[in-house]
Amino acid sequence: MSLFDWFANRRKSGPISREHQEREIADGLWVKCEACGVLTYAKDLQANQMVCPECNHHTRVHSDERIRQLIDPNTWMAIDIDLQATDPLKFRDRKPYSDRLREMQEKTSLLDAVQTGVGRLDGLPIALGVMDFRFMGGSMGSVVGEKLTRLIERATRERLPVVIVCASGGARMQEGMLSLMQMAKISGALQRLRDARLLYIPVLTHPTTGGVTASFAMLGDIILAEPKATIGFAGRRVVEQTLREKLPENFQTAEYLLQHGFVDVIVPRTQLKPTLARLIRLHQPVAATHLPPQLAEIRPLSVTTPD
Repeated sequence: MSLFDWFANRRKSGPISREHQEREIADGLWVKCEACGVLTYAKDLQANQMVCPECNHHTRVHSDERIRQLIDPNTWMAIDIDLQATDPLKFRDRKPYSDRLREMQEKTSLLDAVQTGVGRLDGLPIALGVMDFRFMGGSMGSVVGEKLTRLIERATRERLPVVIVCASGGARMQEGMLSLMQMAKISGALQRLRDARLLYIPVLTHPTTGGVTASFAMLGDIILAEPKATIGFAGRRVVEQTLREKLPENFQTAEYLLQHGFVDVIVPRTQLKPTLARLIRLHQPVAATHLPPQLAEIRPLSVTTPD
């Protein structure tokens, strides 16, 4: 008997008191899949990291849940938790930007659209940034740029690998040029991380678009993506109107980008933590004392350019 038939039979058997209903079926006990419509017991869905067991649909998760999924218990240390945006342009559309910020902070209990910190992933120390789409569509403003830049600079000093989980609609228009310049600022910090020969892995989740895609989301040494995530710069309609041609149905999906070489691998969420752990272990620097003598003596070649 399906769950819907069970409810139908219960209704036929006579009226049920509200108190009895609440006792039988608590709020949030079942979750309906956005893709296939199947009802899943909420605790089972959470145990499966919010991935539908029927159709493998990856439900969007907030930053707190993502940190719990990736970071070992009792090892997370958040950094720059007090940074919050101001309203330098005194921007106003239907309401002042300052009011929008305050509403988002009350609704999400976050000060802005990213959480950053250091912790251990399967015992490995990492620097982690997690964007949260609930906060103004995960838009990248001054605070997002500053927190990610500080995270990368700390990782460079402490020689930690960096993982950034991306989920964003792009740059935050309410901050104008101040939001756009964050693209260059984060990219510069990543170049210094690369100069230090340290690992950077972005994880592209649904959706990753706009200025985030145009900057740090695509600058990874290894770029991971979740299945069926929307990844792109401009929206589908804008691209079609610009090119004046019909785009493929799977355009701007993780699978399309993998096929065309923009993404290195698509990783189901349930396999993300062990995959990151393997990649980080594989790319950890090996001390010269642990290398065979013939390799330990090799020094980088000095390259000179002609005058």
